Amino acid sequence: MKRKDILGIKDLGKSEINEILAVAKTMRESLIAGERVPYLHGKSVATLFYENSTRTRNSFEIAAKNLGATTTSISVATSSVQKGESLVDTGKTLDALRTDIIIIRHPVGGSARLLAETVRASVINAGDGMSEHPSQALLDVMTAQRHFESLAGLKVVIVGDIKHSRVARSDTLAFTALGAQVTVCAPYTLMPVGMEELGATVETDFDKAVVGANIIMPLRLQRERMDQAYFSTLEEYREYYGVTEKRVRRAADDAIVMHPAPINRDAEISGEIADGGRSVIEEQVTNGVAVRMAMLQLLANKGGEL
Repeated sequence: MKRKDILGIKDLGKSEINEILAVAKTMRESLIAGERVPYLHGKSVATLFYENSTRTRNSFEIAAKNLGATTTSISVATSSVQKGESLVDTGKTLDALRTDIIIIRHPVGGSARLLAETVRASVINAGDGMSEHPSQALLDVMTAQRHFESLAGLKVVIVGDIKHSRVARSDTLAFTALGAQVTVCAPYTLMPVGMEELGATVETDFDKAVVGANIIMPLRLQRERMDQAYFSTLEEYREYYGVTEKRVRRAADDAIVMHPAPINRDAEISGEIADGGRSVIEEQVTNGVAVRMAMLQLLANKGGEL
């Protein structure tokens, strides 16, 4: 990989996606074995999160430390941002501190790209508004590959709050790039315009969409992004779009259930499914560290051999 930044799946070619996944497979083996791989020794990695995060932020920090990097976690709540400092000026400060890689999460779409255009450091988008979340999509694809020989022709159903989901957009791009067929399912009020242009089939009837699915991925209702009522009651939403045992039985025999987390139990997914044998949610967390190690290593190494 020769690029400076990883800002979205839409920027990556199929060969680059496969390169990241191949390196992530090696990183996962080291991670499971408890081995440190100091490819980033002497490098500096900063996490710059303007939104709350537990899994993504910790996953990136663990990944960087496993690679031997020096890590800095910037708390926006106590930084100069609260004094009016702009994103660009914060980026310039990190550049002046000789930061090698900046990992950013921001509530406004396009923020990661703006930062990347103004700093020397490499930038990884850890989620920008309702735009993209590339590392989540890559870890989801990696998880799927561990359960299926090939993704070509598999049916992936993403159900729930598509409108506010950067995960839905990045996952659609990643899975379709590797040959899977993606269906996005939501009530009309939670279905954005343009998902077909990303390669997805649009459906509003979940009972119909889930038939024969190999991968089912419910999404969290992102109420913090909702400025109006998109459904009447949570009970009604669960009745029509909740991932339950009854609905999973309509899927393929080998179907697995993913979730980008955090989970709203007994809202978008029932507890028995989240904790059941088809769930690979905990595996996604482990694979997330491996994928993020791969992303960091490839950017720091600029295409060099492991």
